[in-house]
Amino acid sequence: MAINYRSFGFQVLAGMVVGLLLGLVARQIGAGPDGDLNWLATALKTVGSIFVSLLKAIVPPLVFAAIVASIANLRALDNAARLAGQTLLWFAITALIAVAIGITIGVIVQPGTGLQGTALAMGKSDSMGGWLDFLKGLVPGNSLALSAGTKISDGGASTSISFNILQLLVISIAVGLATLKVGEKADAFLGFVRSLLAVVRAILGWVIRLTPIGSAALIGTAIATYGWSALAQLGTFTAAIYLGLALVLLVVYPLLLIANGLKPGPFFAKAWPAIQLAFVSRSSVGTLPVTEAVTERLGVDKGYAAFAIPLASTTKMDGCASIYPALAAIFVAGFYGIPLHFIDYALIVFVSVIGSAATAGLTGAIVMLTLTLSTLGLPLEGVGLLLAIDPILDMGRTAVNVAGQVLVGVIVAKREGILDEAAYYGAADPTGEQALT
Repeated sequence: MAINYRSFGFQVLAGMVVGLLLGLVARQIGAGPDGDLNWLATALKTVGSIFVSLLKAIVPPLVFAAIVASIANLRALDNAARLAGQTLLWFAITALIAVAIGITIGVIVQPGTGLQGTALAMGKSDSMGGWLDFLKGLVPGNSLALSAGTKISDGGASTSISFNILQLLVISIAVGLATLKVGEKADAFLGFVRSLLAVVRAILGWVIRLTPIGSAALIGTAIATYGWSALAQLGTFTAAIYLGLALVLLVVYPLLLIANGLKPGPFFAKAWPAIQLAFVSRSSVGTLPVTEAVTERLGVDKGYAAFAIPLASTTKMDGCASIYPALAAIFVAGFYGIPLHFIDYALIVFVSVIGSAATAGLTGAIVMLTLTLSTLGLPLEGVGLLLAIDPILDMGRTAVNVAGQVLVGVIVAKREGILDEAAYYGAADPTGEQALT
């Protein structure tokens, strides 16, 4: 079979290979004359940072417009309340299965045991979360969900302003519900929101087309910065995470599809563009337009997909909020020699199923991890053990997140009789280009 060199998938794969090679070259060059990054490592880090910044810049208007529009779309659906309930139920079911797999692997492998006293680099997380912080963080401090932070370094103090995505999610849900209550009086506002969503998606589409370049820079930076040493020291933990992710993606999801009368092959063939982009971008929200597009091409009713996928992209995280915190908590407990009991494992399940909104669809799962550790009373310093390899883990976690988001949409649509099975079993787009338009 001939390779389509113009396909988006091939371009991303090529970018990853180029990034790997450039990262190895940058690491061989070594540090600069003043002990800082060399020119190649600096270039990779700069390009990667620009790509991530572009994704982050588009996230706030995308989250607001997508969530408000998705809730408003419930007006056009029959049995809207039932569809919403079934969606949340399957969010919980798949999260429960994923966290159970994470706990099982952790109990068997015990990834943190025997590492006490090793020379693992301890870092410090800027994002900590406890249940009180989580609950207080749900309440917006202002109507724009803006927050300010100050960092103090050798060069002085710097203040930055950013959006609190969790608070923005709460605001968006409140506005969406208000539009349903107001009814026809909100039509002009909804027209604006839908226009905003279309414009934002067009801009995001341009950013997504830069993914091959961004993936090369991000992977190159990870290799140049960490090399293989971090992976060697945390190899068992890394392998355990990817084993759990593989089991959920390649075993649990296909079995759930089969149990609901669907063949897994078409699902993966059509969902692949979104899964691939999630792996590289490490952002469920940034992948949202592609996720929604592939969900519709799998035959899911367009109105339901417009509700379920934006909601899922900010709250449905089988990788970041279920498998990872379960295994990471067991790792931290083993590293510090703290035994875990049945009630601890039950708390891990509770946090994973109930607290997944803490991840809010952004890159990384540090807040979810600290929420789990604080609930169990484990040392929060354990977060620093895992920061070095977090980008490597986050690629797989986000890919599973997005695959699960599409899966729930397909399963609920099938069970509620709004899945077009002819479209589900139809030919897949071989290039992935349709998902970007």
